[in-house]
Amino acid sequence: MRFEDARIERICGTAAQLPPPGPNEVALVGRSNVGKSSLINAAVGRRRLMRVSREPGRTREVVFLRAAREGYLVDLPGYGFARVPLAAKRAWGRLVEAYLARRAPGLGLLLLDIRREEPSEGDLMMVEWFRRYERPFAAVLTKADQLPRGRWRGAADRVARALELEREEGPIAVSARSGEGLEELKRLIARGFATP
Repeated sequence: MRFEDARIERICGTAAQLPPPGPNEVALVGRSNVGKSSLINAAVGRRRLMRVSREPGRTREVVFLRAAREGYLVDLPGYGFARVPLAAKRAWGRLVEAYLARRAPGLGLLLLDIRREEPSEGDLMMVEWFRRYERPFAAVLTKADQLPRGRWRGAADRVARALELEREEGPIAVSARSGEGLEELKRLIARGFATP
C-alpha cells in the first residue's frame, strides 16, 4: 500500500469537533517525545507532511490525515513529557478518550521508545483505554536505530510482559531514521484499514 498522497484533512482541538466514525482509522499515540511525527512522515514517504518539533508536546489536537481511499491516519496528542500546565494535560486526556469513545473501526498504534526500560504510566493508561473501548491495537517500538539490534528482542519482551500484550499486539521495532521495520509498520497500517 502506498501513502504518498496522504494529506491533512481535519484538525480537531475539542471533542465536539471530532467527526463521526467513517472510513477506518489507524490512530497513533505515545509519549510526547516518542517520535510520532517523524514516524508518520517516514511511513507515508513524505519528509515534511507532519511538522517535527524540537520541543516535545507540540501536537495538542487530533489530526486526521487522509492516507488512502481505505481510511485515515490519526495523530493523537502525546502525553507524559511536555512541560505544560496540568489543566492542559487533562484536556488532552479528555480529547484522546473522546476520540476512542467514538469507536471508529480500525487500529490503534501505541508508540514506545525502544530505549526506555519500562512502559510509562501513560502507556499503561492507553492500553487500558484501548481495551475499554474495544479498539484493536499494536505496540510499536520507535527509535530502533538508537539501540543495538541484539537488544531489540529483550526490549520487546519487556514491553510485551509489562503491557500484557497478546501475540498479535506486537511489539514491532521501527526506525524513522534508518527505515528499519517500516515495511512491517505499513503492513500493520494496511491491516488497520482492512479491519471490519
